[in-house]
Amino acid sequence: MVRSMRNALFCLVLLLGLTQAGQTHAQSEADRAAIQGVISHQLQAFQRDDADTAFADASPGIQAQFGTPENFLAMVERGYPPVYRPRQRSFGELHSEDGDLIQDVDIIATDGSLWRALYAMEQQPDGSWKISGCQLVRAPSVGA
Repeated sequence: MVRSMRNALFCLVLLLGLTQAGQTHAQSEADRAAIQGVISHQLQAFQRDDADTAFADASPGIQAQFGTPENFLAMVERGYPPVYRPRQRSFGELHSEDGDLIQDVDIIATDGSLWRALYAMEQQPDGSWKISGCQLVRAPSVGA
């Protein structure tokens, strides 16, 4: 009787662990979709020169740093041309670095150059995601 109770308890603990692992996976997939949605939304806003919408997708810290949607859009246009007007983009890995979630986005710029944009994401108190930074890294040329 004690042995069967112990086996039942073990099975219950195992089932609870598998259920929690499944919920964690589902949450990360929901986060991935939400994060990619915010980035896509901002990139579409850049295409339309919609400073207000692009600025709204930035974190409160970024908004405080640039002050106005117009300042933010001007900075992106000058400092991040591949992000401002990508010819093509595709989402890569979502990973954690130093406790931050980073979404990789591979970009082909209008001049054909290859870039990787590393988007730092910040979850807001309401559960939504905002962009808290972007680092551009030039991808090595392929071919000879």
